[in-house]
Amino acid sequence: MGVRTSSIGGKTLLAAVVAALATLAVVGGIALGGGADAVTGGQTLVVTDEDGSELLAAPVDDETEIVIEYTHSVEKTLVRDVYVPSDDGLVMTRMAFSSFGAGLPSQADVTERDGRYIYEPPSATYETLHLKTGAVADHDLIVGDERYDIAAMSDSGAVELTIERR
Repeated sequence: MGVRTSSIGGKTLLAAVVAALATLAVVGGIALGGGADAVTGGQTLVVTDEDGSELLAAPVDDETEIVIEYTHSVEKTLVRDVYVPSDDGLVMTRMAFSSFGAGLPSQADVTERDGRYIYEPPSATYETLHLKTGAVADHDLIVGDERYDIAAMSDSGAVELTIERR
């Protein structure tokens, strides 16, 4: 079974239809703000500083762990806050720490695993995660297998983490 074509002013009907569809796709893509990427773009973790300047953009998916790792200012022990991306933002899945100190969930139901306390909070999504980094805490950001010295990148200032489609 073949495609039947008719001649229209020297062009075939099939070629005219293809040209019209291509034009609609281009115009439609511009109207949508960038075409297919605006609709099907992947999730990206975006970190900005206090001035709104982008410090980092890292591709992520629903399985990528995003970890904020820092030294507790009083206890001087390692704390790890673990998040995963969602279409609505960042979802905290757990916090791991070695001792109970100021600001840590001392009244929460925790489990002990490999000498560390694990707190699994009720599900909450953060559209924007605000973080004040510091020299004492020496915050690192771990995205999948990549580690970033977010304290140095922000000059120990405040940062915001968001999930965007790009």
